[in-house]
Amino acid sequence: MEHDHPHDHRREVIVLCVKTALLIGLGLYFVANIVSGNLTNYINVRFSWLSYVAAALFLLIGGYSLYHLIDEHFPSPKRKNDEAHDHEHHHDHDHNPVSWGALMIVAVPLVLGTLIPSRPLGAESVDGNVSITAASVDTMVFQIEPSRRNVLDWLRVFNSSENDYASLNGQPVDVIGFVYIEPNFGEQQFMVARFTMSCCTADANAIGMPVEWQGAVNQGEWVRVKGVIETGDFRGEPAPLLRAESVEVVAQPDHPYLYP
Repeated sequence: MEHDHPHDHRREVIVLCVKTALLIGLGLYFVANIVSGNLTNYINVRFSWLSYVAAALFLLIGGYSLYHLIDEHFPSPKRKNDEAHDHEHHHDHDHNPVSWGALMIVAVPLVLGTLIPSRPLGAESVDGNVSITAASVDTMVFQIEPSRRNVLDWLRVFNSSENDYASLNGQPVDVIGFVYIEPNFGEQQFMVARFTMSCCTADANAIGMPVEWQGAVNQGEWVRVKGVIETGDFRGEPAPLLRAESVEVVAQPDHPYLYP
């Protein structure tokens, strides 16, 4: 009968403790994001159910790992007396502990997610130009009253108009987004922008409506812009512009992303 080396046994216990803590920690991390509402900073609300499943699985597996840890390595006095008559029962398990490398890989997202504050993408996250076209066209958008359309709705309307922007002139607009200004914009121009998200932040795309406004705005601040559509020049080409009648600084929406 072979006996476990004390060093190997200690290592096994430490690894199992770390694995258990990581599993339960990941489960609690998902729960915290669900409860706090930060979940939508990472994924489309349509897929939020996957996070509920992940939280349940991590907590279930972590709970089982904790039970195994206590039952096998921290037995009750009665269990110790029983095993004193049967050492073979204690030593004949085929243990395959998880490697430290695997544990570190699992720990990285938990550590980063805990230490780095959760925040949605904004003007500082724009890589290149903000798009003034929508990825898809939805004719149902025409059934939405103009004053109730969001930025994505309006871009779909622009795409469907087949460059006949004059037909949109005078339609009322009331949208919320963050201010984005490119160096080559006209003196009184900015974009009221939003990020769209199909699945998660990895596929997020910045879109926006060109705005003409005589007042001052600051890059990145969230604003509510009211006005009318008027054909004008943007980036050197004819485009539908939002001729702003008022620009009001507002708080960031609870759900800052738009979902195509």
